[in-house]
Amino acid sequence: MRANKANSSIEPSTSLAQLPLALAVIVTMFSLATVAEAAQRGGGGGGHFSAAMSGNRTPAIVVNPGSNNPGGKGPSGKTAGRTTTGDNNTGGRDRPRRPKWPKYPIIVGTPPVIGVATIPAVSGAKPAALSLGNPGGSGGSGQQFRRLGSGVPPANERRYVPDEVVIQLGSNLAPQTIDALALRYRLNRIESLTLASGTTLLRWQIPDQRSVPSVIRELETDRLVMAAQPNYIHQTQEQPAPDAEQQPADPAIPGDPGQYALAKLRLPQAHALAKGDKVLIAVIDSSIDISHPELVGMVVMSYDALGTAEKPHAHGTAIAGAIVAHAKLMGAAPQARILGVTAFGAAAKTAEGTTFAIVKGIDWAAAQGARIINMSFAGPRDPALGRKIAEARKQGIVLVAAAGNAGPKSDPLYPAADPNVIAVTATDADDKLFQGANRGKHIAVAAPGVDILLPAPEAAYQVTTGTSFAAAEVSGIVALLLERKPGLGPDAVRKALTATAQDLGPKGFDPQFGAGLVDAYRAIVSLAPAPETLGRASPTAARQ
Repeated sequence: MRANKANSSIEPSTSLAQLPLALAVIVTMFSLATVAEAAQRGGGGGGHFSAAMSGNRTPAIVVNPGSNNPGGKGPSGKTAGRTTTGDNNTGGRDRPRRPKWPKYPIIVGTPPVIGVATIPAVSGAKPAALSLGNPGGSGGSGQQFRRLGSGVPPANERRYVPDEVVIQLGSNLAPQTIDALALRYRLNRIESLTLASGTTLLRWQIPDQRSVPSVIRELETDRLVMAAQPNYIHQTQEQPAPDAEQQPADPAIPGDPGQYALAKLRLPQAHALAKGDKVLIAVIDSSIDISHPELVGMVVMSYDALGTAEKPHAHGTAIAGAIVAHAKLMGAAPQARILGVTAFGAAAKTAEGTTFAIVKGIDWAAAQGARIINMSFAGPRDPALGRKIAEARKQGIVLVAAAGNAGPKSDPLYPAADPNVIAVTATDADDKLFQGANRGKHIAVAAPGVDILLPAPEAAYQVTTGTSFAAAEVSGIVALLLERKPGLGPDAVRKALTATAQDLGPKGFDPQFGAGLVDAYRAIVSLAPAPETLGRASPTAARQ
C-alpha cells in the first residue's frame, strides 16, 4: 500500500506527455476554456483570435471560424475551419493542420472548426401575408387575395346564360389547382382569359340542373375564388326601320335628311379643325362589313371574341359608319381608325353579347392602344364588366356608351350607368328626346339618333334609330378632341363635351338630355385659343 501511494504521486515538474491519457484530456480542455476567455477579454474581432505558444517554440495557430458569414469564409476570404501557419502555406494555399502535442507545457488555442457557416439574422422581418399556397407548386398561388364582393344576381334578374358562371381567380394558380376547383364544384371548363390586371377570368358550364345563383353561393365559400357571377347578356341598342327602308340606296347628296346629324353636331365646322386623324376607336359590337365602300381601309384590326366567325351584321356596320364613313356619307371622325371587336352574335331581333366576350374584347382593345372604346349596348349591372371598365379608364381610355332604349320607366342600364363611362342619349331632327331612351342622372350628353342613314352589310344603306348611333357619333367627336390635344384624359374629355353642349331641357343637367346636345365645333375650340380659321365665321353663322 505504501509503495502504491508513493508511486501514485506526481511531481510538479512532470510533463503533459507523461500524464495518463484521460488526465491529459482534462488538462487540455481546461486550457481551451482559459484561452477562449482570454481571447474575449483581449478583444479579438471579426471571428479571429491568436494564441502565442509558450516560449515561442512553435508558431501560433490562427483559427478563422467564419463567424456571421453564410459562405463559410471569414473577412480574409479564407475558408472557415482551416488552419494556416506562417511556415506551412506552400503556394499560398491554405492547408489543414492538426496541432502537434509539444514536449513543453503550453496554452492550446481553440481547435479548428470544420465547415461552420452561420445564417445572418434578418432585421425587420414581418409575418408573411396570407396567400394561396406556393407559386408554381401544386398548391397554386402566392398572390395576395381579396374578395371582390358577392356576385349573386338579384332575385328578379334573369338576363344571363342559364347554365354558365364567370369566375375570377389569381393568375398564378397552378393548373392542377384550377382543375381541382372545377371538380370540387362539379363544373366544366369552357374557356379562360388572363387579364392585364394580373387575374384570370374563367367561363365554366354547370352540367346539371343547379341554378346559377346557387352555384355562385357555393363558389363564394371557397378561399381561392376572388369573384363569381352570372355570364350576363347584353343587347345592342337599335330599333331597325322596316325592311323596305334598308334596301340599297344612293345617298349621294350630303343634305340627305338621314344625315341631319352633321348640321346638328356642327361637324362640317369641326372638320375644318380636326377629322380624328389615326385616332384608334374600338367598337365592341357585332361583326363589321369591312368591305363596305364607306368603310374600306378604316378597320385596321379585327378581333373575334366569340370564335364563331359571325357574318357582317347591320348593327356593327352601322356603328362603324357613324364614326368613319367617308364616301357618300360622312362620319363624325372620317379619318379615325377602327378596331373591330366582334363580341355580339346575331339574335332574333338584335345582337347579343355576354360578360365574358365583352371583357375579352375590351382587354384586347386596350392592349392594341385604343384611345376610345364605343359600347353601343346595354344590359344589367355587371360586376366583372364594371371592373374591366374601371381598369380601362385608369389607362386613360375614354369609354362611351349608349343610354339604352328601354324607355323612361326602365331602371338604369349598364354600362351607361357606370360612373367611368360617358352615357349618351338620342334626339331627333327637331331636338326632341327619343321616346324610347332611358332616363337618369347618369346621362351626360345627347346626340342625334332617330332615323339616321348609315351603312349596312353588302354595300347597302339603312335608316335606323337608337341610342347606339348617338353614342357612336360622340365617340367620333371624342376622336376629334384627341387629335387636337392627344394628352386629354377621360375627365377632360367629359368636361369639354358637357361644358360646350347646347342645353335642350331644363336649365343645366337633367335626367333626359344630360348637359344637352353635343357641339363638336365648340368642344374643339374650348381646348385652346381659336386659330385664324375659326374667326372666319361666327358660331351663329356656322350653325345656319
